[in-house]
Amino acid sequence: MVAFVRAAESGSFVAAGRALGLSASAVGKSVMRLEAKLGVQLLNRTTRRIGLTHEGARFFARCKRMLADLEEAESELFHSTSSPRGRLRISAPSLGTRLLMPLVPEFRRRYPDIELDIEFSDRVADVTQEGYDAVIRTGRLADSQLLARPLAQYGPVVVGSPAYFAGHGEPTTPDDLEGHACIRFRSPASGRTELWRFARDDHTFAIDPHATLMFNDMEAVLAACISGLGLACVPDFIARSALEGGMLRAVLGAHMRTEGVFQILWPPSRHEAPRLRAFIDHVAQRLGGLPSHEVRFRAA
Repeated sequence: MVAFVRAAESGSFVAAGRALGLSASAVGKSVMRLEAKLGVQLLNRTTRRIGLTHEGARFFARCKRMLADLEEAESELFHSTSSPRGRLRISAPSLGTRLLMPLVPEFRRRYPDIELDIEFSDRVADVTQEGYDAVIRTGRLADSQLLARPLAQYGPVVVGSPAYFAGHGEPTTPDDLEGHACIRFRSPASGRTELWRFARDDHTFAIDPHATLMFNDMEAVLAACISGLGLACVPDFIARSALEGGMLRAVLGAHMRTEGVFQILWPPSRHEAPRLRAFIDHVAQRLGGLPSHEVRFRAA
């Protein structure tokens, strides 16, 4: 069947034999045996070219589908039994360093043949045009045909150091922030100072507290807060290790609400690279806490 398909595709026993590593005579004899078995002529032969008969054209279409299915099954079996390898390009927001970097060492141990290339940047990367295998993003995304999988929820948290609270007390409501030193974050992408968002009853609201310090780097905001220079409102995953280590304490928890979701997006493909699947599953499983379903993403 393979010899018949290759001969029909190329229009020549010689070309088919070259593709299969056989002689033209061997290809011709293989097709003749198939015709004898089926009791029907599949190819019209001339001295210069071969072509499909009516019956051959119908059989050729079925054979093509069968061979494609067979090749796909072989590919899936190979990928399931071989170690993922090759270069993997990922784009993630700059804040993603705190989220992803703790996961990298184990990933490298599990998949030593994958060359991981991660760009941390707040610019909006085009996954298809710029050659990325996947992008990790938050917030409202443009309409897309990309596949998506949620990774982790996040939300804001107001934090301060024990030393700061010892000297200035703890706010109990967002209104109390007026009497506190506040360390603010200015987005390097937009240049805007981020508002502090809270929840009350069934609605959310934002306040714009006076800034005693302002930085365009979230790590600097966190460092200043740990040093006791004021309160800061940062994503919860940024402050997690400092909170667990006792360097910071969270306040106003009753007024905070989960704000968004990190998700990984990648182009759909009939033959998804095993290295990409390994990365998606590793990150999703380690971050946890969200359903593992994958969807074709469309903006709300």
